Amino acid sequence: MRINKVFKKVFTLVSVSLLSFTSMANMYDLVIENGRVIDPETGLDAVRNLGITAGKISAVTTEQLSGSHVINAQGKIVSPGFIDMHAHGQDILSGRVQAYDGVTTALELEGGMLPVSDYYDAAAREGRPINYGASVNWGNARIATMLNVEPVADIDWFLAAFSQPDWQFKIANKQQLNKIEQLVAQGLDQGGLGIGILMGYAPGTGYKEFFAMNKLAASRGVPTFTHARYLSMLEPRSSFQGINEIIAAASGTGAHTHIVHLNSISLRDIATIGDMIETARSQGLRITTEAYPYGAGATGIGAAMFRGDRWRERTGGISARNFDVDGKRLTEEEFDQFQSKQPNTKTIVHFLEEDNSMDMQFLEQSLLFPEGVIASDGGDWRFDGASVSQETWPLPDKAWSHPRSAGTYAKFIGTFVRDKAKISLIEAIKRVSFGPAKLLQDAVPQMKYKGRIQVGADADIVIFDLDEIRDRATYVRPAQLSQGIEHVIVNGTLLIEYGQIDLSVLPGQPIRNPIKNEPTSS
Repeated sequence: MRINKVFKKVFTLVSVSLLSFTSMANMYDLVIENGRVIDPETGLDAVRNLGITAGKISAVTTEQLSGSHVINAQGKIVSPGFIDMHAHGQDILSGRVQAYDGVTTALELEGGMLPVSDYYDAAAREGRPINYGASVNWGNARIATMLNVEPVADIDWFLAAFSQPDWQFKIANKQQLNKIEQLVAQGLDQGGLGIGILMGYAPGTGYKEFFAMNKLAASRGVPTFTHARYLSMLEPRSSFQGINEIIAAASGTGAHTHIVHLNSISLRDIATIGDMIETARSQGLRITTEAYPYGAGATGIGAAMFRGDRWRERTGGISARNFDVDGKRLTEEEFDQFQSKQPNTKTIVHFLEEDNSMDMQFLEQSLLFPEGVIASDGGDWRFDGASVSQETWPLPDKAWSHPRSAGTYAKFIGTFVRDKAKISLIEAIKRVSFGPAKLLQDAVPQMKYKGRIQVGADADIVIFDLDEIRDRATYVRPAQLSQGIEHVIVNGTLLIEYGQIDLSVLPGQPIRNPIKNEPTSS
């Protein structure tokens, strides 16, 4: 009898230990329960529980899960984190603002950076709240070559070059073209995600040079991200011609060519341009597009597209009143002063009127273009002409930027899914998450694990209330954060919880291609 009692006691202790071990084995770092989970790749749209371990999604199930931290997402949408392919604001402050808009990865692909290693080194040293990465900046390579200066991986350095016409309008000779190619190839060797070609800012560039950049991209298996050469509805030198040049490069080189901000570059010619793009796609060319849900763009006031013969007529008859600096519409005198004395001044340009029904139709055609993605083209934050310190928080009420820097994604989902019912929720989420990931994944292996709610995917997740999600940023008061996005998780770390950002964490990781020919330390 005594032996049996001892055996039973030992058996009970072993059983309890095994149960405890099993419970610990299934203890996740973070559990999200009862949310409406949407995964665009698989088509999942159902209530599920998620388990997250070591920065990865490790369970997607209807079963109850245990975790060190649990979020009850009942009645909320659980989505892959939003991926912005066109984010000029590459600092800590811009990342935190975008996180409130649901963005977990912000890439600078239109402009890019050069030197690429300088950009990644600085970001790693400072830390970032969301994932980051960049293409190679062809514009910087051209400026450095044509003006015989060293490039700086900073958008303000690029804008400052607007006062120098040589790089914008001169054809590169053979030696200069070789140097430009060398600098861009070096950027790809340093992990650049493709080639950013701001052709619209250097419209005098030779066609052979543009072709050469696409040929280089094709040889490396990466895309080009191109701001088309012209911004005009008049021929010659029309937006139609600029897009046609991109399509020709795709055909002649086999490159994957991505057309940035289709909504602005097309002006009011989206139907004709869209038809041309779809015809080219049907013939097997890989041409992708993006758009943002605003009728105004932003750039440097001295850009080449706002200079030269008949530029006002070419851009649809815009005047100084279409330009906005620090929230104020300009007079003709102010516009002329900025162009002559401060051409690098950032300005908002209203090219479509959002309260005009016909203009809104043009905008919607771009936003809903087949297989298109949403990208903000947002920038950094300024006050009295100077950048707001990236360590600043909260965002100062009088800080200035284009409202798309704060509200693109909430505006797209809140307006076009909920309010106007122009697109389904799962298709909208695809355009802001899985769509960009799929577009990039052949060239950027890390993107195979982004934009998905699947076991093994990176735990970049957004939880939002579909009834409440909306943008609050306006042209007059852009420094207003989006609302309705309650939780933002970046690589398994809670960055925003119940609407409150954790300033002590910087969980963003670099999105970067493998580095080649890395110098050895001595």
